[in-house]
Amino acid sequence: MDTQIDFGIEIQAAADNHCKRRGETVEAAFLAKVCDLGFNVAKPWGESDPYDFIVNAGHGFQRVQVKSASAYKSKQYLVRAQGDATIYTKENIDFLAAYLVPEQLWYVLPVEAFAPRTSLHFNPHGAARGMFEKFREAWCILASAACNLFHGIPQTCRNKELPIRCAVCPERSPCGADTPVRGR
Repeated sequence: MDTQIDFGIEIQAAADNHCKRRGETVEAAFLAKVCDLGFNVAKPWGESDPYDFIVNAGHGFQRVQVKSASAYKSKQYLVRAQGDATIYTKENIDFLAAYLVPEQLWYVLPVEAFAPRTSLHFNPHGAARGMFEKFREAWCILASAACNLFHGIPQTCRNKELPIRCAVCPERSPCGADTPVRGR
């Protein structure tokens, strides 16, 4: 599977569609993305923790679990928001970063936005795009110490210093809602 990241880094993995291999590839894509955005990031040793990365944007450490979906069924992508034996809660992760592989889209969700759900549905093409659309390419919430996450679309940019605008940013270029746009 090849995954082309929009900022010019190409991540490659073996051609098999094995879930473990895809997970490793998506984790590499996440690492490349957050590093490109200027975040400090660490990968815990082993696979004992319920999170994949620790991200620091200058206001503290955030525990991030990375998930992906590659199948578009019934006009939506399904992301499993749980580990093998772990239901994600505020006690074990802070954010879930979901990557829709065919769309090359990221959704960055605070755990409070989906817990206790264990299945998340994303519909980036529908007229009613769904409850998680405000988190599409929302890297700004990782970079913001405090922002209003649950009261609809933000009226102001959540983080003007970040070089990318989320899908619902009022300062986003009008070139299209499905294309991540770099900021100034």
